[in-house]
Amino acid sequence: MTYQPQFTVSVRLLALIEEIVTLREKILAATVHVPWIPALQKDARVRNTHSSTAIEGNPLTLEQVRLLEEGRRLPTESLRSTREVLNYFAGLRHIEKHQNKKSITHEDVLKLHAIIASSVMDQGTAGRYRTIRVRVGNYLPPAPEMVSGLMAELLGWWNMTGGVGRLHASWKKFPRWSPVITSAIVHYRFEEIHPFADGNGRTGRMLALWELYRKDFDTHHIFSVDEIYWKNRPGYYEALASVRKQGGDLTEWLEYTAEALYHTLGKVWLRVQRISAGAGNKKIVLRPKQEQLLQMLRDRKSMTPLEIREGIGVSKQGAMDLLNPLLHAGIVRRIGTKKSGKYILA
Repeated sequence: MTYQPQFTVSVRLLALIEEIVTLREKILAATVHVPWIPALQKDARVRNTHSSTAIEGNPLTLEQVRLLEEGRRLPTESLRSTREVLNYFAGLRHIEKHQNKKSITHEDVLKLHAIIASSVMDQGTAGRYRTIRVRVGNYLPPAPEMVSGLMAELLGWWNMTGGVGRLHASWKKFPRWSPVITSAIVHYRFEEIHPFADGNGRTGRMLALWELYRKDFDTHHIFSVDEIYWKNRPGYYEALASVRKQGGDLTEWLEYTAEALYHTLGKVWLRVQRISAGAGNKKIVLRPKQEQLLQMLRDRKSMTPLEIREGIGVSKQGAMDLLNPLLHAGIVRRIGTKKSGKYILA
């Protein structure tokens, strides 16, 4: 049996998705000055981590989280608060590394939870479905013996291609499964099942982000929708609870998350415009393979010319066509001898 979400693509939801599509296209079509990308990615990673952990009560400020991202220590703060933040950074790096995964399995979910919840569990075991009953406010999630089966149903739905509820006539202009909708459904249903004894909120929000990465929605990884949730936590929890109040209908939740995503992209667009205004006339348009190359260099720290060619799947000349603009801009540099040289981020 497969999970079947209930919702209607309302006029409001349709309008929000149209605005999201337009705004996203502006961001992707913008002439990108290469030095922007690492800075915007770092900022989004910090904001994601601070917001998602703060929702669950982590006391660290945005600036303290930024210091931890830079590898600095916070001797006056508790080890648990610091560990939660470092775990979340590790989780983000994990989904970035596996952003092209075609399907998500139980093992993937358990692995992600193990990363996020390591050494910070109040009860239960990191990386294992719960074996106890839990309560979330007034809500009593399913019994532990039901968790694995319910997660199998959710994963079955997530990994398949299907319909999207009752469609507005204008919906045909969008893909059948918009990531705006699928990420929100994964987010809600995961929280409803509450498969772990602790750490469900952070894991659910990261799974929703992973879905956006998998569908190439956030190709640069430069936004943080969790920041919107954190700034109005009561509204976030009320939106989650609205589904139960509506007898399982997800429409209001989808409208809420779409609006949050729209406001998030609006903030990103403003940042891009501000950076563009101060960048002068010298800009470089990043091609998809250059983005891939920069991501590989961030992950591996250094790469030989052969590793670059094999990793991206290009010829020797093709690799140099990608590298030369980056070398000229001072974003990538070569180290070592002519025979044993490697490329690193500058």
